[in-house]
Amino acid sequence: MKFAERYAGLQPSGMLKIFQAAAADPDMVNLGEGEPDFDTEHDIIDAAAKAAKEGYTHYGPIMGFEDVRRSVCGYWDRRYGLKSSPDEVMIMAGGVQSVHLALQALLDPGDEVITAEPCFTPYFEQIYQHRGTAVHLPATEEDGFVPTAEALERAVTPKSKVLMICSPSNPTGRVMTRRQMEDIAAVAERNDLVVLSDEIYDSLVFKGRHVPFATIPGMKERTLTMGGLSKSHCMTGWRIGYAIGPAPLVRLMALIGANQTYGVNVPTQMASKYALDNHDSKLEERAGIFRQRLGYVAERLNAMPGIRCSEPEGAFYLFPDIRGTGLTSEGFAWGLLEKGKVATLPGSAFGACGEGYVRLACTRSLEVLAEGMDRMEVFVKSLKG
Repeated sequence: MKFAERYAGLQPSGMLKIFQAAAADPDMVNLGEGEPDFDTEHDIIDAAAKAAKEGYTHYGPIMGFEDVRRSVCGYWDRRYGLKSSPDEVMIMAGGVQSVHLALQALLDPGDEVITAEPCFTPYFEQIYQHRGTAVHLPATEEDGFVPTAEALERAVTPKSKVLMICSPSNPTGRVMTRRQMEDIAAVAERNDLVVLSDEIYDSLVFKGRHVPFATIPGMKERTLTMGGLSKSHCMTGWRIGYAIGPAPLVRLMALIGANQTYGVNVPTQMASKYALDNHDSKLEERAGIFRQRLGYVAERLNAMPGIRCSEPEGAFYLFPDIRGTGLTSEGFAWGLLEKGKVATLPGSAFGACGEGYVRLACTRSLEVLAEGMDRMEVFVKSLKG
């Protein structure tokens, strides 16, 4: 069988290889996978069952039910002051679909997508699949892993069409300040860039409140805010997300999506509406738990020779500098996995500027995290032996 040339050589990413190796070992402490360890709350599950019993078992609207979209609007308005209407919202089968549909709607062959790095690795493959060209925009720890406006300006060419950003960040856990957003927004507006803003970790900001990029003056008209319930409401397996943006873009995305999935699971939409309307207090409770975990792990990491870790700001990731150990990101991550039985991800998997770092997901109990840190400490000390 002859496959499409652009996919014939497709191989598992470095991230996926580590996930597969970790899953094969029952003794592994898995700090590589970015999935909350909490189960979906029972009342959310009950809301899905109730909807199914009441007849919500048929096709739904391609943009999602209006009352579900209205709940998305309400969530972002009351929590962060982002004003929107249901015709500016589309319900998705997870956040990844938001990126796919947006790129399909926006890109012609050869259009450039500027990606602020380090970033979520699948962005690169998605850009490639939709015949775009990824322009890598690296950032350093000294700049808070946020690209400067000057660097963004230099990256722009006549073919630049889209800028992709993520805050709170996967993999670094850093949170963009309003001033940083304003500086980037000025460049985006001056160069007529559409901004795809991945804000899936909106509920996990540890100083102040999350600031949606679309609330920066002049940005609502050119920003697609991508969110979901996987991280905030512990609904990873439900595959439910959404995008908020200019109505013409959202409508086109819906038409494209109708030829792919023809809408999103209907009982899942009803459960999501219930969760968005009723679970704000649970979000604050879980944010406190993740902050405690991150603080504990950061303290343990900073006590290890050759490792330095910044204070956590958001999401549930840490991105420690491991250059003092003398190993590359790949060498450290695979050595720790094979010898210490702890899974982490090499920073280089998130872009070249991630070299010298590893990503840890603090999505396990304090007891499991303590075991992971004990094993990691033994491994790090063995490097100096």
